[in-house]
Amino acid sequence: MHTSTSPQYSIIASCDVAAAMMEAPGGTALVEESILEALDFRRAMRKVDEEWGKDWWFQVWGPDVICDEGIGSQEDWMIRAEDDWHGFGKLAPGFNMLDPIKATVVTPGLSLDGMFGETGIPASIVTKYLAEHGVIIEKCGLYSFFIMFTIGITKGRWNTLVTALQQFKDDYDKNQPMWRILPEFAAANPRYEAMGLRDLCQQIHDFYKTYDVARLTTEMYLSDMIPAMKPSDAFAKMAHREIERVSIEDLEGRITAILLTPYPPGIPLLIPGERFNKTIVDYLRFARDFNERFPGFETDVHGLVKREVDGKRGYFVDCVKQ
Repeated sequence: MHTSTSPQYSIIASCDVAAAMMEAPGGTALVEESILEALDFRRAMRKVDEEWGKDWWFQVWGPDVICDEGIGSQEDWMIRAEDDWHGFGKLAPGFNMLDPIKATVVTPGLSLDGMFGETGIPASIVTKYLAEHGVIIEKCGLYSFFIMFTIGITKGRWNTLVTALQQFKDDYDKNQPMWRILPEFAAANPRYEAMGLRDLCQQIHDFYKTYDVARLTTEMYLSDMIPAMKPSDAFAKMAHREIERVSIEDLEGRITAILLTPYPPGIPLLIPGERFNKTIVDYLRFARDFNERFPGFETDVHGLVKREVDGKRGYFVDCVKQ
């Protein structure tokens, strides 16, 4: 199963692969089978929601109405500006379509408009839980993870996921201790052993909420990216070792010599030759503080280096020498 970081990444992005599948012998039937399995999964999740979800349940991001059986039609998956389920705002009519074989599972705690709830279940904890129950999710976002119904995904496989999510809900509602439900993870991270699952979810949720990380991760990509030199010149500085490692606290205004890429969403934030601004530095402070507070759930930022200096652990980025 593959993942993405937010609902936006479920937008259709695999036209070439789909076209190749369609042209292969029996390709049309294989594509239809994948779509059918994806819709059966969605219908199963909605059925569980009706039976179990009076307090909460995981939602599958997508249109409010899907066909009761079969694969439906292309029109069912068009993204319209007047619909409020997607959160994209104004869109050109007939231009955007959600790929039905890509399913984003949304966990409770964060609304489409970026507002945090009183309680929440970060997706990183859910994916750790699923991993110890035989379902591997490659990557996830703050409150969502992504699965893709490629060739070979059968009802037996996605039914395992649904069952594991039901077990997670039961363990969460009972606040089961981590040593019991995630023994391997608890053994590797003893600080969580005696902690209840619901308590841990709430601690991480409150940390996200305190830093308003949903807003921060949006604003850092919208902030002014100021080029100070050409990327090739910045690379030349690195090749000639005219760089230095700069602490997070001293980064504002400095010129990066490397590609800085936070995961999620896995999109480059700064390229060599651009300057750090306050918003980006604030995000790196969040990543540092979160990683120190919750080891085992680290926020990965490609280009951010952790090392010890004078016996103290610090976080640094390679910048062009001043």
